[in-house]
Amino acid sequence: MRIRYLMAAVFVPLSLAAAGLRSTPSVAEDPVRVIVETERGTFELEVDVDRAPVTAANFLRYVDGGFYDGGTFFRTVHQDNQPNDSIRIAVVQGGRNPDSEVESFPPIPLERTSETGILHEDGTVSMARGGPDTATQSFFICIGDQPSLDFGGMRNPDGQGFAAFGRVVDGMDVVLAIHRAPYEAQQLTPPARIVRVYRGE
Repeated sequence: MRIRYLMAAVFVPLSLAAAGLRSTPSVAEDPVRVIVETERGTFELEVDVDRAPVTAANFLRYVDGGFYDGGTFFRTVHQDNQPNDSIRIAVVQGGRNPDSEVESFPPIPLERTSETGILHEDGTVSMARGGPDTATQSFFICIGDQPSLDFGGMRNPDGQGFAAFGRVVDGMDVVLAIHRAPYEAQQLTPPARIVRVYRGE
């Protein structure tokens, strides 16, 4: 199965209708809490369904379908392991079970930070992508503030940034432990297994 990174293969953009996701909420909605249980501990996310409705709905359909159960955090990015990048970041990236035979949902339109106002700050959760409108299921968590991932930032040469959709609200120490785990190049060795991801109360 192909694993999507922050820079990945480009897919054909889809309309909101084709992606099966709504474009804007009819009324303001409270953030959705999501619990991420890993072999290294548990942390909690707050998914902003109000400001990033398309990206949040996409993430939650993977959560509700159990797609992340048995997945991994497989990539860790540090200052010293991105020698070919002039603009460096610090993130940890995870995704669905790599052995799953079920296909990912179609890619979703890119909700830019200039539209949502959700910036890539410490603990922000965002979707990995290649070109605009290519994100599917893989997500990453910012370690420290990462403005180069916002709209206008040049970590991705197209300058469109990435679609932030939430933040870690509890258990950031677990995220940091995963980020600091042993790695080769940018691959965690071994990957940190995701036990279960589900909605909280």
